[in-house]
Amino acid sequence: MASGGKYYVVWKGRTPGVYDNWNDCRLQVEGFEKAHYKSFPTEEDAQKAFKAGPPKKSYASYAKKNPVAQPWDQLPGTGPIPNSLSVDAACSGNPGDMEYRGVITCTKQEIFRVGPMPQGTNNVGEFLAIVQGLALLKQQHSAYPIYSDSLNAIKWVRSKKCNTRLVKTSENAQIFNLIERAERWLQTYSYTTRVLKWNTAEWGEIPADFGRK
Repeated sequence: MASGGKYYVVWKGRTPGVYDNWNDCRLQVEGFEKAHYKSFPTEEDAQKAFKAGPPKKSYASYAKKNPVAQPWDQLPGTGPIPNSLSVDAACSGNPGDMEYRGVITCTKQEIFRVGPMPQGTNNVGEFLAIVQGLALLKQQHSAYPIYSDSLNAIKWVRSKKCNTRLVKTSENAQIFNLIERAERWLQTYSYTTRVLKWNTAEWGEIPADFGRK
């Protein structure tokens, strides 16, 4: 139930989104460094404000000045965004036992983990991890971007198609079932989440890395 008829937008907090009561909003911002939030009189106003984002230099303004910019590009000269979701996959062999997960970039708190599953590839795992992240963030109305260190997987997500050369077998049927579900989700739903390329050369291994190199 809404508290006092107000709605609260959390742009920067534990889980960004729109909340209809102060108690839920407080849990996202209390004790969170540099939390950014504000109350609004109506849900419509709050939703508009959340989608617009807090006042800052946006990707849209950067892309307008840089026509060759891609949707996964990050503003130049910046480090990773702390309040974000990082995803990664690991595979023992090619193909081999494959698993993937997503973590909060700044804390490395694991949000989801799937696998291991037999006869998969690293790029397929990266693709599935990004899509699961997109679905989760959409469900939570979160403004977090997603980081992946796989440009192939990012391109596959953009094209809404997992362009893997992996051959379907009885052993990896579960993986192909997940691929079909992921492609169907991308073709059915829209999203505003930015999918960004993790800059390993400058930032080191992505926080979701399994540490098996």
